[in-house]
Amino acid sequence: MRILVIEDEKRIAEAIRRSLETVGYIIDTKANFNEGFHSALNPDYDLIVLDRMLPNHTDGLEIVKLIRERKISTPVLLLSALSEVDERVEGLRAGADDYLPKPFSIKELTARIKVLLRRPKTHLGNQLSVGDLRLDSESREAVRAGRRIKLSRREYKLLNYLLHNQDRIISKAEIISHAWDADSIILPNTVEVYIGYLRKKIDKDFPDRPALIHTVFGFGYRIGEETSTTVKVID
Repeated sequence: MRILVIEDEKRIAEAIRRSLETVGYIIDTKANFNEGFHSALNPDYDLIVLDRMLPNHTDGLEIVKLIRERKISTPVLLLSALSEVDERVEGLRAGADDYLPKPFSIKELTARIKVLLRRPKTHLGNQLSVGDLRLDSESREAVRAGRRIKLSRREYKLLNYLLHNQDRIISKAEIISHAWDADSIILPNTVEVYIGYLRKKIDKDFPDRPALIHTVFGFGYRIGEETSTTVKVID
């Protein structure tokens, strides 16, 4: 795993580098905004550790915004002495995946990095994506090919669950257990009906785009781009 550390305080950057290399990560360090931004554009990095307060009064948060605008999904862990709730929320809304206030322990930093590296690479801060489809967990709004898609509460829960399990075949029973409350009344064709609603909004309303929601007869449903990759069946 290759990690980019953008931190101008040499003592902190060196401590992070030594500690993470000890547990097997490959670490590259940058000390200013320009070097950090251009390095962050490299898709080979598995994670970015980014100090928010960089030299010459530059804000590391701008790096997050710029790479997210370019659809770069590399997980970002922000470090900052700005630890008020509003500042943490601002960082997460900009597209960061986690926010660790300074001072921090290397042990906690390492633990948070391990958690972020387990996340799917399609996770973009508060967004999930597949192909040209994006789902924002804050606004609960979907966007495909630059066009907004209005979702009902149930459609959002269903799409959110499918995206968290994309490229896997999900059974109807599992969809019901995650997208419906335990006391809901579920008819035999309820899942098919809501998949139909979702498929119309996501696929049929975009006839020039490839289908993303697929029926796997006898097993369930899958969301993902068509590839030759073998998918995993969930019982």
